[in-house]
Amino acid sequence: MNWQGVKESLQRQKERALEATGEGLLRFAPLLLAVYLLAAIVVGFFWSSEPERLPEQGASNAVVGTATTESLIYVADTLLSKPGGFISNDILPPGVWLDNIPNWEYGVLIQVRDLAKAMRESFSRSQTQSTENTFLAKAEPSLNFSSNSWAVPASESEYRNGIKQLEKYLRSLQSTNQPSAQFYARADNLNYWLQTVESRLGSLSQRLSASVGKRRLNTDLAGSTEAKQSTYSPHEMEVKTPWLKIDDVFYEARGASWALIHFLKAVERDFADVLAKKNARVSLQQIIRELESTQEPVYSPMILNGSGFGVLANHSLVMASYISRANASIIELRELLTKG
Repeated sequence: MNWQGVKESLQRQKERALEATGEGLLRFAPLLLAVYLLAAIVVGFFWSSEPERLPEQGASNAVVGTATTESLIYVADTLLSKPGGFISNDILPPGVWLDNIPNWEYGVLIQVRDLAKAMRESFSRSQTQSTENTFLAKAEPSLNFSSNSWAVPASESEYRNGIKQLEKYLRSLQSTNQPSAQFYARADNLNYWLQTVESRLGSLSQRLSASVGKRRLNTDLAGSTEAKQSTYSPHEMEVKTPWLKIDDVFYEARGASWALIHFLKAVERDFADVLAKKNARVSLQQIIRELESTQEPVYSPMILNGSGFGVLANHSLVMASYISRANASIIELRELLTKG
């Protein structure tokens, strides 16, 4: 028997089988790609759904600061545990294609960072010269880590570490054996955080209103004849949000409002005595109600940008209206807190 011939024949059959397999894969490659893209689109729609708000919680006799800390943990954890997880740092489909939910995440993340900063610098300290809480001192920088890092370390790992530090602070806050962990529900502490919230909402309101281009007078130095600024600015300027950024600002504002609703409801419980003394609880509730209006379902398939009194709606101006009213109420609330 010619073993060499048999060997060559088997080799040729193997080569023909490999060629047939390769041709089959090439033939079905477009179909496989189409199925993958369709699946990615379906998953993308699912991932783009905004998470539900935390259900209403009744009155509680919990330790002061528990509600605020728990709400901060919940909101931060929701960024990582919602459908699709944290999407802002995704580099593969469908996450890399999504646009609205990453901006929603950014709005939430900014509010998480602001409250974590307030807890570290104000809520947990009795005086400006007092020692800061070690858990909060570790949590804040972790939560301020870049939101677009996908590896070494990933944003998610840093945020989880921040959440773990917040959980340690919460446990020490509830423990009678660790008196060094405190939460001071004072009017000046609440005012400190609300000042930051006021600034954030004011900026969002201006950016949302700029969806319709307007010429505005420069009021940067209004109120002081001796005030100066670094470089010259024109007396009048055109302010308009770029067309491709309109939905980005809208969903950032929607995410920021979603987070603030949770934080303000927690503050209402932790600062109940302070608000009652200032007769300011109803003012806080009005702020929450205005922000809740920003969470109404968007039935349009896209964020419309009609002119102010035009035929089409302008979703940005509607959002700006709610946020502006909430911001005005925050200004009034801060005035109440500063009064004796």
